[in-house]
Amino acid sequence: MADEEEEPLLPPAEPPPDPPSAAWRNGAAFWILGLCNNLPYVLMLSAARDILELQQGEEVPHSNSSRYDCNQLSTGAVLLADVLPSMLIKLLVPLAPHWLSCDRLIGQRSLGAGGGDSADGDISVSHGLSPVLGLGHWSRRPLGGAMGRGGAGGGAWPVTCSAACGCSANGDGPEGALPDAFPLAVVYFAEYFINQGVLDLLYFPTSSLSHNDQYRWSQLLYQAGVFASRSGFRFLQLQQIWGLMGLQVLNAAILLAAVLVPFLPAVGVAFALVLWEGLVGGVAYGSAYLRVGQRAPPGGRGLAVAVTSLGESLGVALAGVAAMGLHRELCAP
Repeated sequence: MADEEEEPLLPPAEPPPDPPSAAWRNGAAFWILGLCNNLPYVLMLSAARDILELQQGEEVPHSNSSRYDCNQLSTGAVLLADVLPSMLIKLLVPLAPHWLSCDRLIGQRSLGAGGGDSADGDISVSHGLSPVLGLGHWSRRPLGGAMGRGGAGGGAWPVTCSAACGCSANGDGPEGALPDAFPLAVVYFAEYFINQGVLDLLYFPTSSLSHNDQYRWSQLLYQAGVFASRSGFRFLQLQQIWGLMGLQVLNAAILLAAVLVPFLPAVGVAFALVLWEGLVGGVAYGSAYLRVGQRAPPGGRGLAVAVTSLGESLGVALAGVAAMGLHRELCAP
């Protein structure tokens, strides 16, 4: 009797798409979760100058020897306090696989809402946990509808485990992320260097708005631009974001030049540039993660999105360091 011929092994098939009603439900749920996840994070950055002016109920004196109306600390310090715990969580949580379940999502949201003396750390931890516990499991649609402000930070998968233990999802590495992870990291470096470095020092004394008001409105316009472009990213998807990276670096150079050699005629011009900055950043974000999800093999999407997410966070952290360096150089007595 002849040996039965073995059937060839076939790659696992993609799961069938959700029915329309479920797709809308999931999209709305992730959109709302993403919006809520980043709300405290955004509020901390928007209030950074106010936070630095009030330490333990006492006003922090300004540096009167500089024309930049400096606080003693850069708002980059608030940015680093926000992003560093988040980066640590993105690196360490994947080493505990029992944490990687969607039923943890609701529990981790309480971190950001807990308040109390440790609220700052809780917000950042929550901000880091959401990508790990959320979109990493929605691998078929790594972006889905979660493009409200702060919607889809990307689903971090065991990057550190992959490096230390040699284990990645179905043996697939991150080949699908690197073409977009680097330019997205530069985009984030440029825009957060603007927001927490340049805008902290860009001051129009002839405006009816105070320095803190100018900073607050700049942050609001940036977030409005990001919100609009992320939420509508499906109508504008780019195959490459290198051009957007160049535009964002140019935005940073123009606004930095306006700090060093004041040439902008009015604060409204700066506001328009900041709104444009937010639009560019949101389109780059949506296009990058969409491309990562399309380029990576099904089994490796989580790892690919994780590499991109960590690159994004690294860009933000480096921007905080650069912002503090700029503050030190320009605000030194």
